[in-house]
Formats: sequence, C-alpha cells, structure tokens
Amino acid sequence: MGSKAKTNKFLKEAFSTGVYFLVVFLLAAFVLKFVGQRSVVDGSSMNDTLYDGESVWVNKFTYRFNEPERFDIVVFPYKYAENTFFIKRIIGLPGETVQIRENGDILINGEVLEENYGKEVIHADRLGTAVEPITLGVDEYFVLGDNRNDSMDSRYPNVGPIKKDEFIGKAVFRLFPVTKMGGIE
Repeated sequence: MGSKAKTNKFLKEAFSTGVYFLVVFLLAAFVLKFVGQRSVVDGSSMNDTLYDGESVWVNKFTYRFNEPERFDIVVFPYKYAENTFFIKRIIGLPGETVQIRENGDILINGEVLEENYGKEVIHADRLGTAVEPITLGVDEYFVLGDNRNDSMDSRYPNVGPIKKDEFIGKAVFRLFPVTKMGGIE
C-alpha cells in the first residue's frame, strides 16, 4: 500500500472517529438539556430522604407530558440567587388551600394531610405564612422540605408557591454520594 493510500485510510478513520465523537457529544447535550441531569444536594432541608452531598437524577422530561403530583420531589431555581436551585416535596396542588396549624398539622382544603415524609413535627415558630390559609392559583404548587424545621420553602415569602413552568424536573432516583460541588438545597 502506497503512502497516498495510507494517508487516505488515516483521514477516513480520523473523519469517522470525529463524526462518532460529535454524535456522542450531541446526544449527551440533548439528554442534559431536555431529558435529565445529575444534581447534588446541598444542605439538610430534605433530611431524612436526601442528605447533603448526595447525587440525584432529575427527570426534566416528565412534566412535559404529566402533571406534577402530590409528594413528587421537584427541583426549581431560587428566584433571588443565580445558579441556586431548591429541591422540595410537593404538598399542595393547584386550586387547593394549604394551612399549617400551630400543632404542626398540614391541612389541605381543611383536611389533615396524611403523610409521613416530614422528619419531625413543624414547630409553631416555623409555620411561616401558612399559619393562615393559602389558596393556590391554577398553576401553583406548595412545596416543603422533608426537614420541615430547617427548610426554606413555600411557607416563606421569598419562595412562596411555585408555578409548574418553574420546575426543572422531578428527582427520580439517588445516584452515588459525591463530594460537594455546588448543588441544590
């Protein structure tokens, strides 16, 4: 085989390898943009479900075809800090009225919510604005951290109810624990 044939073979293989890596890169970019992403939990607001430093896979695709459901764990941006994301559990759905009694009971439309996700009973000084009934709009969700006494969530005016289009996605499963690299609270 002559040097010209070797050069042509090398160029064909280099081109083929380049196209392969370009396709892999584009598929990975598509998945990360539209389908899902890995996020790292930063903080204790979701203890005892998720812990600081744990990685979760966030499905960014599911809410394009399905409505968020009560008890889904969702990720959304914090509107007052760039590159800060919260991870919380949906408690109240659109059109519902949410209130938290002084004994820590969560009421949905006047009925006690039966759930066991909260790490502990909500302290009377942690009721926030939910001490009074909060009626959610047609596209609003009320979210709480599972560590109810150490969570910045819909009880507080700087978070408030979250609209569906603010959700980045639903946390669907836990990945391997990793070291802190910036993540979600």
